[in-house]
Amino acid sequence: MRTPAVSADDLLFCDEDAAVPVQPRPSWRVLIADDEVDVHESTVFALRGLEILGRPISFLHAYSAAEARQKLIDHDDVAVILLDVVMERVDAGLELVRVIREQLRQTELRIVLRTGQPGYAPEMDVVRDYDINDYKAKADLTQARLYTTLTAAIRSYNQLHMISASRRGLDLIVRGSSELMGERGLAEFAAGVITQINALLGLPPEGLIVARHSVDAEGDWTEAVVVAAAGTFRDSVRRPLGSLDDAHARDLIRQCLAERRNLFNGQRIALWLGETSGTVMVVYVVGIGALDEAAQGLIELFCGNVSACLANLDLFDRLKSAAYADTLLRLPNRARLVQEIDTRRESGEAENALLLLLNLDHFSETNEALGHHYGDEILRAVSARLVAHYPWPVMVARIHGDTFALLGPRERLDPEAVAQLFRQPFAVADGEQMVTATFGGLMLREIEGGGSEAIKNASIALKRAKATRRGGFARYDRRMGEVVRARVDLVRALRSAMHADELFLCFQPQVRLDNGRIIGAEALLRWKGPDGMPIPPDRFIPVAEHSGLIVDIGRRTLRAACQCQVAVVAAGFPGFRMAVNISMAQFRHPGFLGDLSQAIQESGVQPSQLELEITESMAMLEPDYVSEVIRTIKRMGVTVAVDDFGTGFSSLSYLQRLAVDRLKIDRAFTGALTRSASDGSIVHTIIQLARNLDLTVIAEGVETPEQAKMLSSMGCREAQGFLIARPMTREDLTRWLLARRETGWPVVG
Repeated sequence: MRTPAVSADDLLFCDEDAAVPVQPRPSWRVLIADDEVDVHESTVFALRGLEILGRPISFLHAYSAAEARQKLIDHDDVAVILLDVVMERVDAGLELVRVIREQLRQTELRIVLRTGQPGYAPEMDVVRDYDINDYKAKADLTQARLYTTLTAAIRSYNQLHMISASRRGLDLIVRGSSELMGERGLAEFAAGVITQINALLGLPPEGLIVARHSVDAEGDWTEAVVVAAAGTFRDSVRRPLGSLDDAHARDLIRQCLAERRNLFNGQRIALWLGETSGTVMVVYVVGIGALDEAAQGLIELFCGNVSACLANLDLFDRLKSAAYADTLLRLPNRARLVQEIDTRRESGEAENALLLLLNLDHFSETNEALGHHYGDEILRAVSARLVAHYPWPVMVARIHGDTFALLGPRERLDPEAVAQLFRQPFAVADGEQMVTATFGGLMLREIEGGGSEAIKNASIALKRAKATRRGGFARYDRRMGEVVRARVDLVRALRSAMHADELFLCFQPQVRLDNGRIIGAEALLRWKGPDGMPIPPDRFIPVAEHSGLIVDIGRRTLRAACQCQVAVVAAGFPGFRMAVNISMAQFRHPGFLGDLSQAIQESGVQPSQLELEITESMAMLEPDYVSEVIRTIKRMGVTVAVDDFGTGFSSLSYLQRLAVDRLKIDRAFTGALTRSASDGSIVHTIIQLARNLDLTVIAEGVETPEQAKMLSSMGCREAQGFLIARPMTREDLTRWLLARRETGWPVVG
């Protein structure tokens, strides 16, 4: 390695009267922060002529913590501060320590705390609570101890400083390598190489890097050009190698290019960095001392690492393309759009910027009907038209599937003008195809987060537009976000409630209308939050279905309902029927029939005393599939009812094919019986239909004796509602049944 002029352990002192020659050498800067003038003078006197690691010491002086803070702001190369604890305040020094580390972020600076009054700041507490490097009482700092303390601090500072320099160099290399073939990327990469090599040698950045590129297949080369420079060469960037004033540099670099090997020539070295993708690079460094074999090996190892990095340029380009570009359309992708939004927000361009998302209507159906190749052609045609009409500064991106994004100034992105682009057909596969789109957007100034937040909120607006009217436009407002966040919060709370057993079943009795006999009950899911307040089913059931939690919830509900039925029978009420609602997601789940069989076997319930309720819309959704599952359920001995009947659009022939056992009149029709003749006729029609199909009818929501009388007169056999009983817990249900039997009301059994 380079041999320093003075050993790191030597302390050189000059006689006070000896003439010290002025040398243009860098010094270690030491700040003395103390409110006593005598301390400053005695410290400088004690350290006069001191050299550490071959460099002298220069002093800065501050007589208060505030003045010291300003000195540190003005001078970013202070190595050590000798800091008094008590200055303008008893804790001024300790507070300055926090400022140095937390506000000024000076982590390399070494802090030696000195105090004349140790009682104000006990040593153990200070060392534990503050990021300092040494703590001394002023009385203990003799000249020899002061030398020792300062030498150790400067050594530590120098090591940290060298590590930081190395890290900065490596950071430049990493940032530059991903864009190495671009002019800016190449220059940044090269500057990092210079910094890192000089850091390895213990020198300030001084040198240059030249590159030359092949221009044809025969291997002819352009003239070498300086792509990065530092120190005295800093004005040479972009200049041809032949224009350099330093003839020694020109000759050594040309020799290195010709021989393709590292050259060590006294105080100058030229390092061959390798060749890739038609580019060769050489780094030239000057001002070094003699390098031993180990130092040369270290430099050559570093050059080998740089060569390996250069050899992977093609891979870097592919990774960059994959990370930030859509492979099909060569448009920026979602990640690149996020990056651009963040950049524009940071630069202040977001105040008038609009983010517009557009989704192609019915694209998936077209893709499935005509093939993915045809779908890709549609995407290419849409992409080409958008790019042609919206040049930079509007960014056109594809964020996923058939969803595009436009980001640019509001005056350039009127949603109606964008929609006009879809009024004319697109040329696709030697023909024409009409394509429409739905839009959602927002102004960037309307959001508080970054690019990801902007895209998420614009997607919320897009979904709102699609739900309202295909081909329309919706603008994001905060209420949309609040609704989505509330739904997300509810999903999280629901998931937690499942594990905390906050979900439970209530049971609403069902009776025969002709004699009042109790025939069974419907199991109803309820949720009481941690605060004891009930959460309505019409609020959490749709969320459970949308999130997929309903499958697990339904499985637990079915098991608990079967157990309740068995308990009621054991309490003396044989033949008691239990009705359980089944969601579409649960019904379609491949494990549903297995869950049903397991619930029956584990509980011991009689299958004939278990009834599953499916909604009318669910029954009509997938006729063949639903019909097959129902037949399997009935082979198990379980009955099936169609819930909310009358609210959908059932086909009579299909209803007959389903082979269900019971129709359940929706509460909306029951409640309107005494108010509307038309609703009464609907109920009468449903009852007559059920009679013709040999199905039993049960009405829900019966709340008055008049409703019960009308239903019975129309031929409805069964009912449930507040007139009979409100939903109750399993224990209350058993007590209610026993009480009715004791008072003479007819019950099952």
